Amino acid sequence: MLTAIAEAHSKSVAQVVLRWLVQRDVVVIPKSVRPDRMAENLDIFDFTVTDDQLQQIASLDTGASLFFDHRDPAMATSLGSRRIE
Repeated sequence: MLTAIAEAHSKSVAQVVLRWLVQRDVVVIPKSVRPDRMAENLDIFDFTVTDDQLQQIASLDTGASLFFDHRDPAMATSLGSRRIE
């Protein structure tokens, strides 16, 4: 889906995601040390993700973490008991 949206705007998937975040008033700080990627990250203000596309992208959020559930009491206890040495 992201690839199709990117192709529709002649942009990369990364640019579409950055634009989606900016349009939702999310502060974005993309990291790159490559000048070409830095330029690509800035080249997101000449297109707009449509309302339909915004909803399609938002539908990718399943509400579940791919790493751990911070609401799980056992996980919270485990994270809270870790010590950095």
